[in-house]
Amino acid sequence: MTQNANQEFWTAAQHLVRYGGAFDRVIIERASGSNLYDSDDRAILDFTSGQMSMLVGHNHPRVTETIRRQAETAVHLFSGMLSWPVVDFAKRLGSMVAGLDRVLLLSTGAESNEAAIRMAKLVTGKHEIVAFAKSWHGMTSAAASATYSAGRKGYGPATVGSLAIPAPNAYRPRFRDADGNLDWRAELDDGFALVDAQSTGSLAAFIAEPILSSGGILELPEGYLAALKEKCRERDMLLILDEAQTGLGRTGDMFAFQRDGVTPDILTLSKTIGAGLPLAAVLTSREIEEKAHERGFLFYTTHVSDPLPAAVGLTVLDIVEEEGLVDRARHMGRLLFDGLDALKQRYDCIGDVRGRGMMAGVEIVSDRAARMPDHETGARISAEALRLGLSMNIVRLPGMGGVFRLAPSLTMSEADLERGIGLMGEAIERTLSAN
Repeated sequence: MTQNANQEFWTAAQHLVRYGGAFDRVIIERASGSNLYDSDDRAILDFTSGQMSMLVGHNHPRVTETIRRQAETAVHLFSGMLSWPVVDFAKRLGSMVAGLDRVLLLSTGAESNEAAIRMAKLVTGKHEIVAFAKSWHGMTSAAASATYSAGRKGYGPATVGSLAIPAPNAYRPRFRDADGNLDWRAELDDGFALVDAQSTGSLAAFIAEPILSSGGILELPEGYLAALKEKCRERDMLLILDEAQTGLGRTGDMFAFQRDGVTPDILTLSKTIGAGLPLAAVLTSREIEEKAHERGFLFYTTHVSDPLPAAVGLTVLDIVEEEGLVDRARHMGRLLFDGLDALKQRYDCIGDVRGRGMMAGVEIVSDRAARMPDHETGARISAEALRLGLSMNIVRLPGMGGVFRLAPSLTMSEADLERGIGLMGEAIERTLSAN
């Protein structure tokens, strides 16, 4: 791209409302598989699969063919009308988790969480929603009120009844056992003691991510979900699990909660099911759906049950199943963590490596012994990696420190995975040498 064209692009980009951090100074022209290509046709390895959404890689040929085929028939319909892609996709999703056979198809993760919270309030007749203090569930009303990792200041009152408990953090435990490790049971008990003290007696639901992504890739320890569900049961609350990023195999199970043998009352999906298209889903039981319907559950949106994204969702399910991507996530995840652990041995600025399957967090610290987060060094590493041809996603939210959130596509080759880890190491080396 010429210098004039580049300048013209960024001048035009000034018309965009800035909705978060600064934009990366690259112009992306196309994407394929695990790579993005900029205006100079330079390949950039995508280690976060877009916005954690390209589970099967960019422009998977079966997905692009589905889009072409469905675009020739029906893309969008009146919300009260149904089509075969919608019914077939709902049937497939509804058969994947025993007991969750009723499905609502929407557009975004925030929208699915909004619908789940609305349903929980209606069915329970209560209004208080509890979440983790480092959660992210969306930027719309109730979802934003259940989001505590960022975006709370300056927007006025949150939804009445919004409560939070600390998220378990094995790297920085608030409660420790005799061996100095995280005592998550004591922390959970303490959190719910605080909830009970603040509640007006109207606890409707707890909404949780099995792995808190924007919180810095904080994984709920084994056993935590079962204990959390019991806390909910004791209080006649529903448990909503938000698997926007962990759903469809990324963690090495089809759904992250399956490792713990716990089924939520409501499950929300987005990102990974749409291959980059706006597609989300709410799954719940027949009992909850029927009670919600009897009480007049209303969640009309313009794009509820649209046929085009539903057709793509069906194709994604086919790809995950036929290409064995759940098993592949386990295999590739072992390679990913082996490589990241090796980097940790080489560089003291890496304080912690955590996560599961093909979802990893790499925390950058200024002092490994004191575990002092260093988002400034992390940001420089991120910028250097991009110059080298690697896109990584670092949490830059206030108070979150510098945590790289790595979520490569499940179709990434072993060679690309090895190359990405190598580029990450080179970016760290160059950054530290420049200090």
